[in-house]
Amino acid sequence: MAGKRLTRRDFIKTTAAGALAAGVGVPFIVPKHSFGASAKKSLKILQWVHFVPAYDEWFNKTYIKEWGEKNDTEVTVDNIGLAGLSARAAAEVSAQKGHDLFLFEWPPPFYEEQVVDMKDVYADCEKKFGKPIDLAIKSTYNPKTKKYFGFSPQFTPDPINWRKDLWDDVGVVPDSWDKILDGGRKIKQKHNIPVGIGLAQELDTAMAMRTILYSFGASEQDAGGYLSLNSKNTLEAVKFVKALYQETMTPEVFTWDASSNNRAMLAGTISLALNAISITRQGEKDNPAFTEKIYLSKAAQGHVRRIGIEHVMGVYVIWKFADNIAGAKKFLVDYVTNFRQAFVNGQFYDFPCFQKTVPDLKQLLSNDKMAKPADKYKVLEDVLSWATNIGYPGNANAAIDEVYQKWIINVMFAKAAQGVLSPEDAIKEAEFECRRIWDKWRERKLI
Repeated sequence: MAGKRLTRRDFIKTTAAGALAAGVGVPFIVPKHSFGASAKKSLKILQWVHFVPAYDEWFNKTYIKEWGEKNDTEVTVDNIGLAGLSARAAAEVSAQKGHDLFLFEWPPPFYEEQVVDMKDVYADCEKKFGKPIDLAIKSTYNPKTKKYFGFSPQFTPDPINWRKDLWDDVGVVPDSWDKILDGGRKIKQKHNIPVGIGLAQELDTAMAMRTILYSFGASEQDAGGYLSLNSKNTLEAVKFVKALYQETMTPEVFTWDASSNNRAMLAGTISLALNAISITRQGEKDNPAFTEKIYLSKAAQGHVRRIGIEHVMGVYVIWKFADNIAGAKKFLVDYVTNFRQAFVNGQFYDFPCFQKTVPDLKQLLSNDKMAKPADKYKVLEDVLSWATNIGYPGNANAAIDEVYQKWIINVMFAKAAQGVLSPEDAIKEAEFECRRIWDKWRERKLI
């Protein structure tokens, strides 16, 4: 065999023969693609229980099945309630084990050190569909570390839901916060029906209070990411919410959960709420005649600007300890590619972060088969002109996320509204808590 190249097959044969002659065991060599080839890959996804049940019906029973068959992957989805997402994420990080894809409904930069960079997922989607909306980038990109800590294919608008019959009766259109205070007071006095904006430790309150805060020219941070909560604009916003509660609302709002305003509006016990279209979609299904009275409007004009935060921001993360990172990334790119299905099957609840994926969005909003009038949802077609992100005017960051998850802004407004603290003292207390959080994350060089 002099001069002949020893192949891998020759090596295995020679080694096996020598081992048998010596009476020792043969090493068990598994050729690539033999036993493992027949076993399907797996992809584990965790998502919330969607506020529009039709979305889960489509995603869980149709979409993942079709995607799994095309990609030879066994896909499983676990759905948990919105309120359980934070605890579940913390548990998975603590155990360093869990799902491959984890869907948050707000920007989760708190976990930046535990997740993979999504830069390549954005790049692949951008090649197909152009740049994502600014709202997506501000909710998933850390300019300090240059890392995409999440990927956002979708967001949900947060319009004003209001009873047209009640507001017409007092001659007020609720398109500004001053008008909401004025009309809400008149409706409560005349009909004993309050405004329904939460002041509790839950998501809807968090979004509504930030909407008011931002529209009054205030914010938790400035564009550079520096704490800016304690300002005259914040004081004006807090005083306004105190008046709004005292003149138009009732104490039940301090104990609400994220679905309380939905239930109250559909029960006819409030005149106005800030919420996604889950209210009207549920009403169209259960009580269409009454739901015809519920109208939608874009964000209200504040004392400085017309602006509204998104209701939920769908942000997927892939844990560094995920078993199928490559499959998770491919799933996201394919999901964006098929996002029009998500938009239609979710009954317009989730809007695209890559606008070209739903090229007929305006036409769909203008002529919906379930809505009365058919153009009820047309008001959402310019949502990007008034919707913004948590952390406005800067990017979402770890400090903003921790403030959100600890409900610091919610508590600030609630304590002032209840009279537990003066507006000035409520702001000082919130700023003290925020300062400690900002200092902690600056030490870690994440903001």
